[in-house]
Amino acid sequence: MRALLERKLAEVLEALGLPSVAFSLARPRLPEHGDWASNIALAVAQAVGKPPMEIAEAIVKMLEKLDVMRAARVSVASPGFINFKISREALAEEMHTIIKEGEAYGRNAARAGTRVLIEYTDPNPFKEFHIGHLMSNAIGETLSRICEFSGAEIVRANYQGDVGLHVAKAVWAAQNETLPDKAAALRERMVFWGKMYQEGNRAYEEGAATDKTAIENINREIYEGCSPHVRELYERGRADSLEYFAKIYPRLGTRFDEYFFESETWQKGKALVEEYLVKGVFEQSEGAVVFRGEPYGLHTRVFLSTSGLPTYEAKDLGLMLTKEERLHPDRSLVVTGNEVREYFKVVREAMRQIRPELAGKTEHITHGMLRLKSGKMSSRTGNVIAAEALLDEVKTLAEKKMKESGIVAEAERRTVAYDVAVAAIKYSILRQSIGKDIIFDPDSSLSFEGDSGPYLQYTYARACSVLRKAHAAGLDVSAEHFPVRVYPLERELIHFPDVVSAALAEYAPQHLCTFLSGLAQAFNHFYAAERIVDSGTEAPWRIMMTAAVAATLKNGLWLLGIRAPERM
Repeated sequence: MRALLERKLAEVLEALGLPSVAFSLARPRLPEHGDWASNIALAVAQAVGKPPMEIAEAIVKMLEKLDVMRAARVSVASPGFINFKISREALAEEMHTIIKEGEAYGRNAARAGTRVLIEYTDPNPFKEFHIGHLMSNAIGETLSRICEFSGAEIVRANYQGDVGLHVAKAVWAAQNETLPDKAAALRERMVFWGKMYQEGNRAYEEGAATDKTAIENINREIYEGCSPHVRELYERGRADSLEYFAKIYPRLGTRFDEYFFESETWQKGKALVEEYLVKGVFEQSEGAVVFRGEPYGLHTRVFLSTSGLPTYEAKDLGLMLTKEERLHPDRSLVVTGNEVREYFKVVREAMRQIRPELAGKTEHITHGMLRLKSGKMSSRTGNVIAAEALLDEVKTLAEKKMKESGIVAEAERRTVAYDVAVAAIKYSILRQSIGKDIIFDPDSSLSFEGDSGPYLQYTYARACSVLRKAHAAGLDVSAEHFPVRVYPLERELIHFPDVVSAALAEYAPQHLCTFLSGLAQAFNHFYAAERIVDSGTEAPWRIMMTAAVAATLKNGLWLLGIRAPERM
């Protein structure tokens, strides 16, 4: 419907001989102003120097000739807005469209024909998979799904630092320790490597100079060729870490198509820096190789250390090159924390001087931190909460809240409780602008009565319960005839495609959260006020609206990376 109105407004400008201008068609803040409002008359008036109200009246008259009035009632509001209220017949048609499209409802073709690579999560081997990684994972997964819902071919990518000083620290500390048995529990093995990293970091930063030198020597060995003992420790820690990460991803509803490793990208990055050092993009500085960012309004960063080893910066150049050679994406999105925003600007500017087309297709999306009451997490000091521990804790709380649920089978109840836990965490992350920090509150995030992921799941399960009752009563979800009155729920449902488009255009999943929360509230008011399944003449229509709500909630939850259980 919104697309139809946009096309008609563009036709009006041409028919009236008015200039083509950029205009908005958005949902008004106040419902009494209609379903959509446009500033088109204000934009045209500014371009031609005429009163906005005069332009608005002319546009409305032309809309009448284009037969738009059958689809919407059009009115003008000062200082020149044009408001559209969708007609009863058009709303009924939209309800039928939702039922017909089902899982496809809300899809668009905005990114059709493009390959979009989205890199996210990026946990480093030898370190804890902590709750900070849940931020990147939740945001990256929902952006992947939003782009996919908009027609793009998506490549989900995960970049992991399996070489570097952090690895050398863990390997150094493990040299004189007894390694966990290979058959030991995976969690036990990861606790060991996390402890080794912390001990190695402590020695590097606070210990004797000989310890620091020994760690740096191991770091060089891992890059250039190491002893059998160091190689064994490295391979064990890397394998344990990757096995552990692979176990977590399915629990979060994530799968990756491509894995990139620093051990694969560092040589390309180093070679690129050395090549363009000669060409003047980089320069020598106190024994290191740097990129001077000041001429571009940025800062200077080191790309090769004084020992000739590549830094994160050089490895990221190698990564950009590897992505292009392996996958040839049209767009390459990188999801990371806010703290590396300025770092990434320098890396991209360096690439712009080398391969401007690669820099141009690479976009950095930054997010805030998931914070604890004690402050920011640090895997260096051990002040971290493992993602798995948080998930298990929230799952236990969810099971307690679900004691009175109608799910009898214990296995199903445990599965749903875990889905609820993931929903609680993901929704808490996605409900606000992705650039902001959040403090996770288990109690409010698990609420079945407020702005939360479990509340959306509960509402979906309620709608499914109603539909099961309707089916048992022999009532269909498709109604041929619609009542004269319009249910407020109908006016909520028609905006879902617009919200998906806005979430895509702005990379802003919070728009989806806001819409779905409002839809859930509207349905629960409807559920409380109406006897949906009865023998009345409007029952088929109410059942069809319930099915439309269920389909929309399910699609919206899928976009957020949240499972939609049919029973809770």
